[in-house]
Amino acid sequence: MQNIEYRDGGLFILDQTLLPNEEKLIEIKSAEEAFDAIKRLAVRGAPAIGIFAGYAMALFSKDKDIYPLRDYLNSARPTAVNLMWATNRIVEAYESGKSLIDEAVAIHNEDIEMCRRISEYGLSLLSDGDGILTHCNAGELATSRYGTGLGPILLGKEKGYNFTVYSDETRPLLQGARLTSYELEKAGVDVTLICDSMAGLVMKQGKINAVLVGCDRVAANGDTANKIGTSSLAVLAKYYGVPFYVLGPYSTVDFSCKTGDDIVIEERDGEEIKELYFEKPTALRETKCYNPAFDVTDNSLITAIITDKGIARAPYEKSLKEVLK
Repeated sequence: MQNIEYRDGGLFILDQTLLPNEEKLIEIKSAEEAFDAIKRLAVRGAPAIGIFAGYAMALFSKDKDIYPLRDYLNSARPTAVNLMWATNRIVEAYESGKSLIDEAVAIHNEDIEMCRRISEYGLSLLSDGDGILTHCNAGELATSRYGTGLGPILLGKEKGYNFTVYSDETRPLLQGARLTSYELEKAGVDVTLICDSMAGLVMKQGKINAVLVGCDRVAANGDTANKIGTSSLAVLAKYYGVPFYVLGPYSTVDFSCKTGDDIVIEERDGEEIKELYFEKPTALRETKCYNPAFDVTDNSLITAIITDKGIARAPYEKSLKEVLK
């Protein structure tokens, strides 16, 4: 499933705000359009944002304008570590005299290999026939191929595994409903869409053998920033004895961020709660909304953090560094 394409000198993305009802590739022709695509989640998912930003930096920067362009794009999603990682890498390529577009293509190709490794590590923790709960979307739409949180499921399908997947709808942007169930249906995976509030029930009924979620940032102590609602799932998983796995590229580990308390949480427009994807508002216009994009999952609730470098387990301050050896 191609979500980002660089061809004939142009940058194209699958507009994820239109899924699952319309599959539309749009061309990004300027830095302003690139910023907007990131901001409104037309391109989304930590690795995919990094890939996209790499191409945008390469195509729309002009000599020393590259520095303000980096800051401009970074401001579109200030909590996305991969975004800053990719824009900084293009700046480093510029300072080293390298081809910027070659560097952007390298970022894309490396992500494909990274996702394959994450998927293999994750699959090693699963068994044929497992029931798996997912939240948000961390598949090919959020990366390049396979994905992070969905990677073991999609790779397992290729290898003949049969999983039963329960996909949280993931309010308020409905990534689980619109994107995860869409991806898994397309891949021929047995998927059932559930409301976010049903997660505890399916765990209690013994239908879930593992929870797989992606992440946008990992603190040095193993606290993770995940799509809002994920920490609640982690508490439920702990209570019911279900392994809770966080999957993401090693580039999301931010050792300068000591704990989850240091992670800046993006607050989005509250109208997303009341109006997005609804024909009519679901609350009064004057009703206040609190709409953080992420919450922080405490490391004590996480069974393992699965990266492309290996599997880290508590204590994470030690294991996140040891996987590099």
